[in-house]
Amino acid sequence: MGELTAASRERAAGARGSAAALERAVVDCPPVPSFRGALRRDAVQVIAEIKRRSPSKGAINEGLDAPERAVAYAAAGAAALSVLTEPARFGGSLDDLRAVHAATPLPLLRKDFIVDEVQLLEARVAGASAVLLIARALPPSRFAALARAAQTLSLDVLLEVRDEGELERALSVTDAVIGVNNRNLETLQIDDVVSERLVPGIPPERIVVYESGISSRAGVERAASLGADAVLVGSALSAAADGGAGLAALVGVTRHSRG
Repeated sequence: MGELTAASRERAAGARGSAAALERAVVDCPPVPSFRGALRRDAVQVIAEIKRRSPSKGAINEGLDAPERAVAYAAAGAAALSVLTEPARFGGSLDDLRAVHAATPLPLLRKDFIVDEVQLLEARVAGASAVLLIARALPPSRFAALARAAQTLSLDVLLEVRDEGELERALSVTDAVIGVNNRNLETLQIDDVVSERLVPGIPPERIVVYESGISSRAGVERAASLGADAVLVGSALSAAADGGAGLAALVGVTRHSRG
């Protein structure tokens, strides 16, 4: 993860020269649909991800057409879309985010290693409704500052955690969505005991997303049993020849309340 965050800092440094233009562009950005508002329903909502490769799996679907897959996900019942914009290890780009925004009205999550305010501006101008902030990748002060900065730009925030200390920090950010990631970003191994431990104790008024490890309806049902409001499904859907059919098999699982 250190290599990825370092590369993200380099990309952000290269974008700072355009920060003033991005700030001007943000003023004229039309409203975007609420990411947070799309995730609390009677059924567990599915955030469908668009990614071509990953550090854990290598190539997933190198030829994936982002807007075409987005349209298929939307038609099959996705509540929101997660679009990878990290280029080197995930094969994504801001162009993908812009193209998906043009293709579907669903709320979009910019999924990347966000380390700098300029990346928030990029996300908003490209049409994102939300950004991912990873607690493990940021010092506590930067984690909180970036969350506040995102909210001032009308971006919802998905705060990703893996342990109790990170969860405590995330809960201090009002209205942020809490993502519990079962994948250890250092070893890349998945351990769903993380969600077993953290999800049931999160206050019921907060929206919780179960991340990593879901490839079937049984996985969504497991997340529901723990009290998750939504699941984020990446590799299994991106790898599927028919992403719409893959997604259709995951929707409609009844959500269980926490507390």
